[in-house]
Amino acid sequence: MGSLSRDQTWPALPLESWVDTCRTLHLWTQVVGKIRTALTPWLNHSWHVVLYVSDRGLSTSAIPYETGVITIEFDFIDHVLAIRTSEGASRHVPLRPQSVAKFYMAVMSALAEVGVTIHLNDMPCEIANAVRFTEDELHAAYDRDYAHRFWRILLQVDRVFSQFRAGFLGKCSPVHFFWGSFDLAVTRFSGNPAPLLPDSGPLAAVMREAYSHQVSSAGFWPGSDDTSYAAFYSYTYPEPPGFSSFAVRPGAAQYNKGLGQFILPYDAVRMAEDPASMLTEFLQSTYEAAATAGNWNRSALECPMGVPGRPRPLPKS
Repeated sequence: MGSLSRDQTWPALPLESWVDTCRTLHLWTQVVGKIRTALTPWLNHSWHVVLYVSDRGLSTSAIPYETGVITIEFDFIDHVLAIRTSEGASRHVPLRPQSVAKFYMAVMSALAEVGVTIHLNDMPCEIANAVRFTEDELHAAYDRDYAHRFWRILLQVDRVFSQFRAGFLGKCSPVHFFWGSFDLAVTRFSGNPAPLLPDSGPLAAVMREAYSHQVSSAGFWPGSDDTSYAAFYSYTYPEPPGFSSFAVRPGAAQYNKGLGQFILPYDAVRMAEDPASMLTEFLQSTYEAAATAGNWNRSALECPMGVPGRPRPLPKS
């Protein structure tokens, strides 16, 4: 495991080199994400809809269905979508150049073959000018190398995010992948309620519930219409005065006024002498900006970073 080179563990991911694959894969993850959403009871802040980084790609984890469970996993080593049930049934849908419409039909057919009956809203979420999965013949790219690179990066980011998560006693989300926005994220909560977001748009109810409490959230995305490059981000809601002018670290991180977030280019991390340490510095300093400016009760919420196999020490009474 330690024999991988820097270019393998933190590979280059220029958006322009795989933008068509990125957009297609985004839509494919939405198909799978909507399956999980349709079968899983609603959990606070939409935590029930997410995917998780796995040893082979991105997984739904176990989804309850009737008297058992199903699991759906994007395997970026063998390049298949693996569907498995607790009854022992399994099907594989190849990950290869094919339209979203063909992928959708193949997935729904595979589900039916393993005994899972489901009806989905086949309209994508959080994508401008989207068309229904069943009608999308435009997005049909799949570059195996770049899909694999993306997953290799998610592995490293998940590892750093998970370590960062261990230094917080308060409510904190799992490290999880949101298929709507196509990003890996982790969110800390102060415990205080937040002002309700404006009640408008098709996702208003979802967004208002997601931001019902004061948060500091960080994540990674591979690039989008807002940022034409892979980047890490960090924001807080509601944004308090002074947050945007906080001197966060490292120096490559900048506040993007249009997005309302601190942005750190992925390439700055990838090329650093110690990528994990630089990313941790960004996570910690942007959290400190949110917690300090937002008057969080930091002494009650923070703790030393966790150590494998060692119970967290309690302060002496």
